[in-house]
Amino acid sequence: MLRREVKISTKRVKQDQTRVNKGIRATEVRVIGSDGGQIGVLPIAEALRIAESEALDLVEVSPEAKPPVCKIMDHGKYKYELTKKKQEAKRKQKSVQIKEIKVRPKTDDHDLETKVRHMEKFISNGDKVKITLVFRGREFMLKEQANIILEKIVEMSKDFAQVEQFPKFEGRFITMLLGPK
Repeated sequence: MLRREVKISTKRVKQDQTRVNKGIRATEVRVIGSDGGQIGVLPIAEALRIAESEALDLVEVSPEAKPPVCKIMDHGKYKYELTKKKQEAKRKQKSVQIKEIKVRPKTDDHDLETKVRHMEKFISNGDKVKITLVFRGREFMLKEQANIILEKIVEMSKDFAQVEQFPKFEGRFITMLLGPK
């Protein structure tokens, strides 16, 4: 009978988990007090005793340092503040979407005006707009007409948008990117 090799992970502690109190494996640690002042390098037993006397936890803040840096604080409050910081960072990080508007070389003026109104809504929301001019069949011969249409779109949207990427050919398409002014 054949046996399979089983790999056992040697890393038990995840990166986002912090070691607390008896979970700290170092023999000596640099201790920062609950007031933020540095107490000094102490044996782990003495650091735990100080944290216990203040009715707080000993939290390993920087495990890579030599000796590891631990802070006397309330661990629940520390975890809560970390999650709040992550949420705040996620809220501040606004993702810009690229909306696409497709037109053809024979698109009429009124239809272009409608598409420009849609562009205005997208750009006022902070999104960028990719204008794709699609050629089908023999329309590929109407490149001059296509450039005229793209110029009309830029002219109609000059009050609220600016060209971020000038028109370029990609196979059967001409694409152009507009962004907020």
